[in-house]
Amino acid sequence: MNCRLGCGACCIAPSITTPIPGMPDGKPAGIRCIQLDDSNLCKLFGQQQRPAVCGLFAATEDACGKTNAEALWLIGSLEMATSA
Repeated sequence: MNCRLGCGACCIAPSITTPIPGMPDGKPAGIRCIQLDDSNLCKLFGQQQRPAVCGLFAATEDACGKTNAEALWLIGSLEMATSA
């Protein structure tokens, strides 16, 4: 599956525990990444400063569903199930 450009769910729903430029402590789940632009595209895509975890994320129907709203719900649910 290819990413839906402008979705941004993977940059909002999960927590990221590694530093992100502009967010040195990473980001909590449900908080929009500072590197996500107004079109929900990553400003760091393809750049060395992009966190490794972001580059490892692969869009799949199980994680991203069929809509952006479903992606936020699915990724958020995965985050909740795996944190604690």
